[in-house]
Parts: sequence; C-alpha cells; structure tokens
Amino acid sequence: MFNIVLYEPEIPQNTGNIARLCACTGGRLYLVGKLGFSLSSKYTKRAGLDYWDSVDIQKIDTMDELLTANKDANFYYLTTKSKKLYTDINFKDGDFLVFGPETRGLPDKYVKDPNAITIPMKEGQRSLNLSNSVAIVVYEGIRQNGI
Repeated sequence: MFNIVLYEPEIPQNTGNIARLCACTGGRLYLVGKLGFSLSSKYTKRAGLDYWDSVDIQKIDTMDELLTANKDANFYYLTTKSKKLYTDINFKDGDFLVFGPETRGLPDKYVKDPNAITIPMKEGQRSLNLSNSVAIVVYEGIRQNGI
C-alpha cells in the first residue's frame, strides 16, 4: 500500500520493527544510502521476527535513484522542522513516506521541500522514535484509505 523509505537508517532494531510494520500492512520498505548496520545483523532480524521474509525490501544507493525511478509518485518527507501536519495530507495508495536517520534527520533539501510534513510534538522535546513515527503516519494513511 505505502512505500516506506528509510534514508540512511542507523539503528537495526528500528529497521526491524518497521519491516514488521510493512509486513503487517502490505507496505514496501526501501533502505536508501549507507546503513548504520548490516542487513544480516541478528538485531535487525530479531526485531522483524518471523515477518522478515514477508517484507518486500529494496536496497537503493541514493535518493536521486529512487526519485528518478518513481518520478510520477508522491513523496512526503517527515521532519520535525515543518509546520505542515501529516494529518493535513490526503495520502494515496503508492505514496512514498521518507524518514531520515535517527540522529540527524533528513538533509535540508528534503526538509525544505513543499511536501515536508511533521508529527506534532511538545516543543523542546526530542523527536519520537523512528519506528513509532513510521507507524503513526502509515496508520493515518490506512485510516484514510482502508486496507
């Protein structure tokens, strides 16, 4: 249903949890750029449990490669630096939801994109856990479209 893009993810447990979410919701998982772990990591596999083999995972070298291959698709960039709420978006089947690395977020060119969106949080707090953020946005898309 939705394409989940993790740009340079760093924490294998988060990626494993997101892989499990994709298995449960029918999403495709794209891992883009340099990973902060090996895909054979026991932690990644453990977090995905028996769902790991049920997920369509694509490893892509660059965001430009992914954008070029899907030039007619909608891409939404999740960031703490946007004022546009994720609940203001009308998500559609096949949309790409792009999340940055846990410690630094997405590069500025995506944060400044008109399709940059955010999950509201109390000011002055650190951002939500990556896998929680992905789940929040994916389930809003499911709420809007059904599954």
